[in-house]
Amino acid sequence: MPLSDHEARLLEQMERALYAEDPKFADSLRKSRRANMDRRGAALGFGGILLGLGLLVAGVAMPFVPLGLLGFFTMLAGAFLTYRAVTAKSAPAAEAAAAGAPAAPPKAPKATGNGLMSRLEERWQQRKDRGQF
Repeated sequence: MPLSDHEARLLEQMERALYAEDPKFADSLRKSRRANMDRRGAALGFGGILLGLGLLVAGVAMPFVPLGLLGFFTMLAGAFLTYRAVTAKSAPAAEAAAAGAPAAPPKAPKATGNGLMSRLEERWQQRKDRGQF
């Protein structure tokens, strides 16, 4: 059942408010792992891992070291392809423009420390400045 115009506007306002409040969290919700995964590359990499495992076992079963080494390097290449396919990232600017997301708000100056307390104090100060408690 499609959303009514009022519901669609309300949802859009909520999305903009979420993005303004915490852009990193909003980005993490917008991007799903499956959307970023290159399925063909992942399947090719997984097939390479299985092929390499078979060659490695065959190289060990028959005392033929080069076949075992070939299997190991095939597994390594397959693991690399799988990792690269799963962690592939598209351009965030193009994705945000396509999704119609608002531009990210300007970042506040960083606190002097990098610890948890510094970040919490910075967030508290930002909320205090905006009048939100």
